[in-house]
Amino acid sequence: MAEVIKMPRMSDTMEEGVIVSWLKNEGDAVESGETLAEVETDKATMELDSYFDGFLLHIAVKEGAVPIDGVIAVIGEKGEDWQAAIDSAGGASNDKSNDNASSTIAKEEPPTTNTQIHIEQTNQSHSSERIFASPLAKSIAAEQGISLTGMTGSGDQGRIIKRDIEAFISNGGSLNVAPAVLTKTGSDSKKAASALSPNYNEEGFEEVNVSQMRKTIARRLGESKFGAPHFYLTMEINMDNAYSSRKSMNEVAETKISFNDIVIKAAAMALKKHPAINSSWLGDKIRYNKAINIGVAVAVDDGLLVPVVNQANFKSLSQINAEVRHLAGKAKDKKLQPNEMQGNTFTISNLGMFGIEEFTAIINPPDACILAIGGIQDKAIVVDGQLSVGKIMKVTLSCDHRVVDGATGAKFLNTFKGMLEDPVRLLI
Repeated sequence: MAEVIKMPRMSDTMEEGVIVSWLKNEGDAVESGETLAEVETDKATMELDSYFDGFLLHIAVKEGAVPIDGVIAVIGEKGEDWQAAIDSAGGASNDKSNDNASSTIAKEEPPTTNTQIHIEQTNQSHSSERIFASPLAKSIAAEQGISLTGMTGSGDQGRIIKRDIEAFISNGGSLNVAPAVLTKTGSDSKKAASALSPNYNEEGFEEVNVSQMRKTIARRLGESKFGAPHFYLTMEINMDNAYSSRKSMNEVAETKISFNDIVIKAAAMALKKHPAINSSWLGDKIRYNKAINIGVAVAVDDGLLVPVVNQANFKSLSQINAEVRHLAGKAKDKKLQPNEMQGNTFTISNLGMFGIEEFTAIINPPDACILAIGGIQDKAIVVDGQLSVGKIMKVTLSCDHRVVDGATGAKFLNTFKGMLEDPVRLLI
């Protein structure tokens, strides 16, 4: 009997998935475990695998958003009635193709060997057109400094795919250039040179569809900001001792410890002493978490992901460093798994590396608090009645007043400050 494939829930906050591309055509043989399509969730682009053997009889949604449990395909034996299978499963076909009988989804194929990809200046008046590219291609292009504005790729209906970007780079494509277009014409050095010329006729605007990640960020943080009564506590911390301790550690450590690693460890140790901060509001009860799982905000192209360092209070600085590097790399490559972004009990957002001195952050549900970390600045300070220069870092704790009171938050910050101003305490 034919099996109806529905949109699965791929993350705890997912409400719909977006079909990015199909890796199988209608009529193709499918084995259990084979990847059928790429699906963009609110947190990452993930592969949708088949659990059945047979043939891909019908693709209900070629591309676009599908709600959880929405029908996306049917797998069965050749000649089976796929519509009957959908009807018996109690679902609508969700069909968004123009011609069900003949619709096929092109596989991602690399440009043919006699095709040369080059740069060609585009007309800036088309800036309002949507960039037609897979999320993976967009991610690679952003990392390599390649503009996709106006590009045409080799995918279905001119979609730019990963192999187009790789071929563009391998064919000597220049990076960080003016808006370019991938074409299937012969090489033209004059056109390539013209792409480097400034264009002073930029007009209009660009509208981009909201990604699943951005939708979720907007919804969850909107609920947090306007649902939880926030208040903020700011403190200055003298990082002179942390600065010298880090320098000494990095002279012998195999991996270079960052200030962010030290901040995570100090926060974890302070949370152990102040469990009220490591808590969650559940409506009719407050949960005090025994595990200290720290979410670390990571900026990605589409917004913000928060991978979690579990049991951070039990881990060394080197272990925290390795784990954060690994998780941040996966976040930027959109390869984080849902279990790597769940279970946070406290969150840290660090914008110090961007030159930000001080900011406030919105609480990341279900946490009761989030700690915003600013950059380390050389400032005039008074030590033992004498004016000197110290390395000062400003931190701001955002608190949910339903759970945490001002005095409780202040005590946590004082413990956190003591950990950083006397880093030996982190080793006890």
